[in-house]
Amino acid sequence: MTAGMYACRAGLRALLLERALFGGQIVNARRVDNYPGFPDGVSGIELANLMHQQAVKYGLETTNVEVTGIRQVGNCYTIITSVGDFEAQAVIIAAGSEYRRLNVPGEDRLIGRGVSYCATCDGFLFRGLDVAVVGGGDTALTDAIELSEHASNVYVIHRRDQLRAAEALQKQAFLRKGLKFIWDTVVEEIIGEEKVNGLKLRNIKTGKSSVLEVSGVFVAIGLEPNSRSFAGIVSLDEAGHIITDGLMATRTPGIFAAGDIRTNSPRQVSSAVGDGATAALSAFRYLHGR
Repeated sequence: MTAGMYACRAGLRALLLERALFGGQIVNARRVDNYPGFPDGVSGIELANLMHQQAVKYGLETTNVEVTGIRQVGNCYTIITSVGDFEAQAVIIAAGSEYRRLNVPGEDRLIGRGVSYCATCDGFLFRGLDVAVVGGGDTALTDAIELSEHASNVYVIHRRDQLRAAEALQKQAFLRKGLKFIWDTVVEEIIGEEKVNGLKLRNIKTGKSSVLEVSGVFVAIGLEPNSRSFAGIVSLDEAGHIITDGLMATRTPGIFAAGDIRTNSPRQVSSAVGDGATAALSAFRYLHGR
């Protein structure tokens, strides 16, 4: 949305194609405390709505549609979508990322029936119940702390014996009542027929298997860039992120990338906003140069 707003203010006609909610991952954040200008914090959905209103005010056109690919036609690009094609002289890819899955038996079948990737969205459903969080980074601990306000017990399952999360988050988590850690352990199966009843676990050091009875499992093992649709038109790194330079330009002239989807992104809302502004200004210079 920032890229679109800056493009419009530069005098370009810009169209935002979004497959889900305007704002991406930030809409799932119950509270954003580190975005400049909001000293008391702001909910993710409110921040996204304000950005959307501001971008539309300056002329950004928006539509909900899924992009499935980009094809170069001469000096222009055809953006292929589920409802038809769009043509553009420059493209900014800001498709973000999606939750990484465990890829274990029972996961796909029980999504929405105890398997979740968003504690903010679903935590209240597990009030008074036992749940597990899989992961050891900032997201996992943030989810675990939030879930501890609802659930009776929260088990953090991590494949290592040390967390990767920020020190401040670790201190909060270790002080939380009802928050327990299961180290050196992976999930091998999510158990349940109509809903989650438990997890089959394996200690990677001893090889010992066990069953943990929980009513829900929140998967927080990272994000994957939504770059599959663009693999044929831009260069990707080994993890699937789009390779850009400091001006957000890809190796394909006229195509730029911003936010979580690009290589070395800090994956913060403030950095994504900066990327969007940079990409739009770079696109303007590209078009002006042509």
